[in-house]
Amino acid sequence: MSKSLQAIRGMNDILPDQTPLWRHFEGTVSHLLDNYGYRQIRMPIVEFTDLFKRSIGEVTDIVEKEMYTFADRNGDSLTLRPEGTAACVRAVLEHGITGGGQVQKLWYIGPMFRHERPQKGRYRQFHQIGVEVFNLDGPDIDAELIVLTWRLWGLLGIRNAVKLELNSLGTSEARARYRDALVEFLSARLSELDEDSQRRLKTNPLRVLDTKNADTQALLVDAPKLADYLDDESRIHFEGLKARLDAAGIPYVINPKLVRGLDYYSKTVFEWVTDQLGAQGTVCAGGRYDGLVEQMGGKPTSGVGFAMGIERLVLLLETLEQVPEEISRQVDVYLCAFGEAAELAALALTERVRDELPNLRLQVNAGAGSFKSQFKKADKSGALFALILGEEELAQQIIGVKPLRGQGEQQNIAWDALSEHLASCVVQG
Repeated sequence: MSKSLQAIRGMNDILPDQTPLWRHFEGTVSHLLDNYGYRQIRMPIVEFTDLFKRSIGEVTDIVEKEMYTFADRNGDSLTLRPEGTAACVRAVLEHGITGGGQVQKLWYIGPMFRHERPQKGRYRQFHQIGVEVFNLDGPDIDAELIVLTWRLWGLLGIRNAVKLELNSLGTSEARARYRDALVEFLSARLSELDEDSQRRLKTNPLRVLDTKNADTQALLVDAPKLADYLDDESRIHFEGLKARLDAAGIPYVINPKLVRGLDYYSKTVFEWVTDQLGAQGTVCAGGRYDGLVEQMGGKPTSGVGFAMGIERLVLLLETLEQVPEEISRQVDVYLCAFGEAAELAALALTERVRDELPNLRLQVNAGAGSFKSQFKKADKSGALFALILGEEELAQQIIGVKPLRGQGEQQNIAWDALSEHLASCVVQG
């Protein structure tokens, strides 16, 4: 017996009853980004593996353990993108759109891939919306990105469920000095570290700071503090960011252990976290990466950005019951036609209504059926009104408009007045 077809573990179908909330979220974000002057860019989901080794870092968990990498028929090593920043940097470099100091404010949306252990809110194929800004190096643009996300949380109704955490990683030189001090401190206490932290100490010492091991966390209380090693440039930048957030009235906490999991970050790093989703608490994260473009072969170019996980934010909206009523209803009006002549008239009538009311969600019954069966489908569709067109209505060139959600009594409306009537009771009300 053959094995039944099914999706790959950790790669999920998003079914029709789920997509309205996804589209609501994606539409809200894209409209907001348009209003702030950001332009969309679209990159391939497959890149040369070397791109991620050079950008993310060869000794990160992502590159070492989580990437989907394969050889194509030419023998080239290719990888399904695990994140979007590296691909975006590659695209702007390849097409020269940041040359000469051109400012680029870009956003993208799409699937990313990491071979992680699937759990609620964490999948092997997951979807992100990312924002990247090039050639602006002041704290004002860092603040704009955070203010933008704060506005988004307000639009979605989840401000009270998220918290902003900030840190500054300093320049690469300051971070190198701190890394040396941290390694010296931890090496003297190597036997007290958990196994994963011992491994990280050799490969990426700053990642020890975000360990979940309680004993190692207790040990880190006395460890050197990154803030003590910040250079003046980074300190001034960070103070400028905090001043702008204070002016905007955005609450935040300084998290000195916030380092992010990618090697390319510098100066500002931030995360929006929630306690409503269990262990998967980060819903949006980002920071500054002023050395990444040069590291990937370009001229020195400042960069800053963030990415938000769509699955987690959709889950948060559902958890908080912040699902607008109108998106749970996919049909406004359902037309029931009885007899071939009525079906033909309904086709012309509904197309005219669609011309006049382009935002009306109007569904016409397909597959004929009795009055009872069609009316049952109209009710099941979630529509607010059923339109009834039979022989009697056809003869008088009227149509029955029957409320389905207790909005009053059925009315008979002339065909020429149907759009005006629906505009008043559905589109506007």
